[in-house]
Amino acid sequence: MNTKEQLDLFFQSKAFGVVGASADRHKYGNKVLRVYQQKNLRVIPVNPKEQEIEGTACVPNVTGLPDDVESISVITPPPVTEQVVEMAARKGIKNIWMQPGAESDAAVEACRRHGISVIADGTCILVVLGYHDH
Repeated sequence: MNTKEQLDLFFQSKAFGVVGASADRHKYGNKVLRVYQQKNLRVIPVNPKEQEIEGTACVPNVTGLPDDVESISVITPPPVTEQVVEMAARKGIKNIWMQPGAESDAAVEACRRHGISVIADGTCILVVLGYHDH
């Protein structure tokens, strides 16, 4: 599957999770959340320390995501990403998009082992969806 096919598959989800969502508007974990909101996509921030981010209620981890979330964006340090992949596999997540800097060979390999479509080639969702700060 090429990246375009993986992107099409990723965006077929009825809702999306942002793992590593941040309340800090300068951080990528916040910008990724906002780009989903800008495109009117249903998005759930995943952050164990926050109750809500950008007006949207948070869940503490991947297992707390609603069942219609099939695709997640991951903006976490690689060791955390590896744990996220294992949780996502148990949850039944079908697509994982590791933002540049979140990926590791072990995390990508874990996705393949679990049959999860993974985007970890440096493609950035902010570029693909045309994020704009306002």
